[in-house]
Amino acid sequence: MRRPVAFVTAIVLFVEAVGIVLVNGILATVAGNQRMSLAGMDPDAMVTGTWVMGGVSGVLLVLCGLIPLLAGIRDRAPGRVGRITLIACAVVHGVLGALAVGLIGWAAFVFLMAVLALIVLTLVAFDRSEPEAVKPTGAAPEPV
Repeated sequence: MRRPVAFVTAIVLFVEAVGIVLVNGILATVAGNQRMSLAGMDPDAMVTGTWVMGGVSGVLLVLCGLIPLLAGIRDRAPGRVGRITLIACAVVHGVLGALAVGLIGWAAFVFLMAVLALIVLTLVAFDRSEPEAVKPTGAAPEPV
């Protein structure tokens, strides 16, 4: 079950990356067309900053998506850096989900919590500890 969960998590993070870039692209286009500014800031700086933020967010989500993808392909738990990255990604999704309830609505909250659940399930499904060797129960006792 852990490999399909890892693959689904990777696909969802890749789709989310594309969505973030598209949303930021739309925001940048609207800000550029209406020559919007915030507190007197240059509108071109607003457009550039929105594009950069969308691109960086998209790249980070793709990198976070590569970790469960590689874990699913290798059928091994992510390494220390990979686990820390996925934990940070989960925390960000949790905080954004809490903010999304008030700012966007319940649909965005449900989506972010579903992604959070997939990330956590991926982290939990790949247990880093190896199972101990099990002794047969019907074996004769070893001599002392």
